[in-house]
Amino acid sequence: MTSAAPVVIIALAALAVFFMKHARLKNYAFTVWVFAFVAASMFYPALFRAWFGQDLKILIVPLIQIITFGMGTTLNLKNFERVITMPWPVCIGIILQFSIMPLVGLGIATAFGFEPEIAAGVILIGSAPSGVASNVMTYLAGGNVPLSVTITSCTTLLSPFMTPLLMRLLAGRFIQVDLVSMMLSILNMIIVPIAAGLIANKILYSRNRWARRAGSLASISAASIALAVAVFFVPSSAFGPLAPLKSGIMLGGLLIGLVTVAKLVVNVLLQGPDNWMDHALPIVSMVSICLIIAVITAQSRDQLLTVGLLLILASILHNGTGYLLGYWGARLARLDESACRAVAMEVGMQNGGLASGIAVDVLKSMSAALAPAIFGPWQNISGSILASFWRRRPPSSRSSPRP
Repeated sequence: MTSAAPVVIIALAALAVFFMKHARLKNYAFTVWVFAFVAASMFYPALFRAWFGQDLKILIVPLIQIITFGMGTTLNLKNFERVITMPWPVCIGIILQFSIMPLVGLGIATAFGFEPEIAAGVILIGSAPSGVASNVMTYLAGGNVPLSVTITSCTTLLSPFMTPLLMRLLAGRFIQVDLVSMMLSILNMIIVPIAAGLIANKILYSRNRWARRAGSLASISAASIALAVAVFFVPSSAFGPLAPLKSGIMLGGLLIGLVTVAKLVVNVLLQGPDNWMDHALPIVSMVSICLIIAVITAQSRDQLLTVGLLLILASILHNGTGYLLGYWGARLARLDESACRAVAMEVGMQNGGLASGIAVDVLKSMSAALAPAIFGPWQNISGSILASFWRRRPPSSRSSPRP
């Protein structure tokens, strides 16, 4: 089996590259890359456990922060203004997201008889907000993309409160849940990087003159990096109860500075395209997620060999139930077909990266991170299949009544 390892890994990587270049298959390329990294971490776990004597678990939270920062760069205030213009569909999506998936997670974890930490991980992925992948799948499915983006944004902003609360209520019977610690961890991993991303969005896409001047961009970059350096040297005790937010503030400042430098070079000095971030962001996110999954897989390889098949089955049931109940819940709420598709994707697809980060950073359990690591790739496969099915059936404005 070991002798076949290089062949398997290289074959999966080659297949991923082929998918990336194929018009119809490119949406599945990311999932194949995940399989390639999982195969590498299963065959050679030592490569993803430690480098130079440093445990690679320390990379998980910063990588999640980078992904979330990237998400923030795609958002602006209009995403949140839609809550006012379409309050009913947004509220339906939020309610279904934070009710169906946590309860289904609890039911599956109990029915399958998982050990406490793995059971908590199943509930955790159900209690997480939706992720940006749902927005892509909604677009491919012919769903209401603005609604999808707004629900993702709102559930993400609510996650520092809803996810710890749901974990305390539902997973507290399996493991001890520190409500405040989890809340601060989510703020650090999600809210602070998103805020930094919103600032970067303003810098990247502003049409004001200052955003095109080399001097202005250089000053912003220098100030942002100086802030990051200053925060690094400030003792954590100086932040008081907000000490867990230190790494988010530091990385946020650094990323704003680096993005501003990149704009200075690409747009001002080289007169390059304005949409360079749109090309760079998917690559950075894909590499980050693959590394997170590989590290989790390597750390829990032996345990994964015993419960892996059950977790795969659990992910299929959990994800499928989310699509089904999300869609029909939206139909019962009298949303139109495009909105129903968006809600189904939002409910069925969770932010596996955030769940992994909470498992490692707060629960201190690689076992709890197994479910998010497995559920995430499956969501991309199932979401692509469902989106392809719906894409061949364009929604009709008469397919379901409006409120």
